Amino acid sequence: MAQWSMLQQLESKYLEQVDQLYDDTFPMEIRQYLSQWIESHDWDSVAHSDSLATVRFHDLLAQLDDQYSRFALENNFLLQHNIRKIKRNLQENFQEFPLDMAILICNALKEEKKILNKATQQEKASSPQNSMGGKHRELDNKVSKLKTMVQDAEIDIKALEDLQDEHDFRKKTLQSQDQEPNGVKSQERKREEMQIRELFIRLNMKREVVVRQVADALTMADHIQFSLITEELPEWKRRQQVACIGGPINACLDQLQSWFTSVAESLKQVRQQLRKLQELVQKFTYDNDPVALGIGALEERAIALLKNLLVSALIVERQPCMPTHPQRPLVIKTGVQFTVKLRLLVKLPELNCQLKVKVSFDKDVVERNTVKGFRKFNILGTNTKVMNMEESNGSLAAEFRHLQLRELRTTGNRSNEGPLIVAEELHTVCFETQLNQPGQSPIDLTTTSLPIVVISNVAQMSSAWASVLWYNMLSSEPRNLSFFLDPPTATWAQLSEVLSWQFSSITKRGLNSEQLGMLGDKLLGQADPEGLVPWTKFCKASDRVFSFWAWLDSILDLIKRHLLSLWNDGYIMGFVSKEREKQLLKDKSPGTFLLRFSESSKDGAITFTWVEHTLDGPKVHAVEPYTKKELAAISFPDILRNYKVMAADNLPVNPLVLLYPNIPKDNAFGRYYSRPPEEERSSEPMDVEDPDVSGYLPTEIISVTVGEPRLRETISLPMSPDEYRELSNLISPDIDSLVSY
Repeated sequence: MAQWSMLQQLESKYLEQVDQLYDDTFPMEIRQYLSQWIESHDWDSVAHSDSLATVRFHDLLAQLDDQYSRFALENNFLLQHNIRKIKRNLQENFQEFPLDMAILICNALKEEKKILNKATQQEKASSPQNSMGGKHRELDNKVSKLKTMVQDAEIDIKALEDLQDEHDFRKKTLQSQDQEPNGVKSQERKREEMQIRELFIRLNMKREVVVRQVADALTMADHIQFSLITEELPEWKRRQQVACIGGPINACLDQLQSWFTSVAESLKQVRQQLRKLQELVQKFTYDNDPVALGIGALEERAIALLKNLLVSALIVERQPCMPTHPQRPLVIKTGVQFTVKLRLLVKLPELNCQLKVKVSFDKDVVERNTVKGFRKFNILGTNTKVMNMEESNGSLAAEFRHLQLRELRTTGNRSNEGPLIVAEELHTVCFETQLNQPGQSPIDLTTTSLPIVVISNVAQMSSAWASVLWYNMLSSEPRNLSFFLDPPTATWAQLSEVLSWQFSSITKRGLNSEQLGMLGDKLLGQADPEGLVPWTKFCKASDRVFSFWAWLDSILDLIKRHLLSLWNDGYIMGFVSKEREKQLLKDKSPGTFLLRFSESSKDGAITFTWVEHTLDGPKVHAVEPYTKKELAAISFPDILRNYKVMAADNLPVNPLVLLYPNIPKDNAFGRYYSRPPEEERSSEPMDVEDPDVSGYLPTEIISVTVGEPRLRETISLPMSPDEYRELSNLISPDIDSLVSY
């Protein structure tokens, strides 16, 4: 089966990952319409050949023309319009850089294959009965069966009511005839009494059947409710934790709400049926009446089940988060507004606008009294909200949008008071409401947020986020606020997945196995999936002046601010050791270079390393890393374009030719230059006839390595000495006066 067809049969969580592979640059429509053609070519080879990439680019445009013709025959104007637009976009993006398109398709196909393999492995690892899809189908079937059982009971109760009315009518009719002067003949009376007794037997049997049906429906509701409360809801909460720290987007909440609501509606209908049975008993009962004997226990059971369901149905749909930092929830700065959203999974119309939720902070938290130096806060803003039905999806929700925290100051220097630093101190936001219904005891509903970290300075954000990552990676207990008094260790397998999420959540690309391998080696000496990483090694500085996490988080910030497009394109190798980069480059063509992050810069920096071949063999050179300060002044693609090496007796040369493994530099970075390469080639740098309006000659900032001793020896001229002397005679000796640096 074709790869694209196999992908389309996967569960929604995998399809979401596929969706992230395609955007407007190369839309999914192309993958859909041309799936057969795309999969018929070896794009790995195409991605390494500029000429072959050009051929395939024009082939693809021709395929789009064919698809356009097919839509024209079908008179499908909308799809014709879409194809025209897609073709124009492809020409704008890849006409000059067809190799970029080939690399993009090659990477997308590889990522698709990874998604397929992951889905296949998960399917093999779990039997169909235990897989999520199988479990959900089984739960759907149980809910449908419950509805059918309740509806069958409804029909039988109606039949019971008709039977009882008939029994009552015939019995009263016989009694009234006895009071008449002529009476009833003895034979007719006996026959009527016999029929009434038969009717009573049928009535009693029907009552037994109805009681058993209601009891069976409550048992089914109990089983479903147990699965919802002990399995499905905790699994959703765990997925929410994972989503909070950058993992796959949490889903299935609407499905969970549907199940909760269906069970609640069934229990509500059962209670109405029990009230109807109570009315029938009041009209007619007898010794050992099955309804009279069992209705009390059934009513108590139905009430208990509904209460238990409602108590578990109040959840935090969206965890506390500052709008200024949407990708880092659960970290709240004092004095800054944050939002949080609640939902009641039981969506009954009569509950609309009936629940008034109050928010509090650290309510009943024992750490307030047991942990020395534990900070205390007041919560400011609108702290009560009424839950109402949302127009978008009809869910019963309440969103708090204007909450703030203010610390209750205590005397003394807090930094020396307790065992926990600010970033390790966990707090919780609490929510409570009460459901009051006529004739019933009030039902208290409460829930809490995941533990949050409260900071007073944005400089504490990085260490606070590290605490959020560690907690949600290793704990599912929402009230374990003493977690960092004795934090558990993480395996490298756990931590590496979370670290990759940090990149994929803010970019389009996570970390691959080689990049994670380098990080594992850095932390453990040698990456081992079962290797244990202590909290202190991850987040605390020891013999280094900064911690592993501080270094990694600064690189994340560097990518987000200055390198996002290059990272998304896969052009930054990033995490590679100096030893490994030498191995990668030594057998490559002269001028092959790669981009990696500095291991010695706390604030995040990037450098490039290239190889040259000398008589003594291949030599690898690297420049001093570029920090955010330099990248704020000039973009990294322009640095790569204009970089020069000036060694003694040599002309300035740019040693960067091919991005590893063998992508021409301009093909990789040309679209990001401040001036396109063709514009640069067509301009005349020496032409001073047409200065700009200000009257000044245009200048350009370039990066230069000047006079480094080892470069004087190792970087050879780009031409033979004879060619150099001949060119020197042709060029004006005043050339240096016209070159701007």
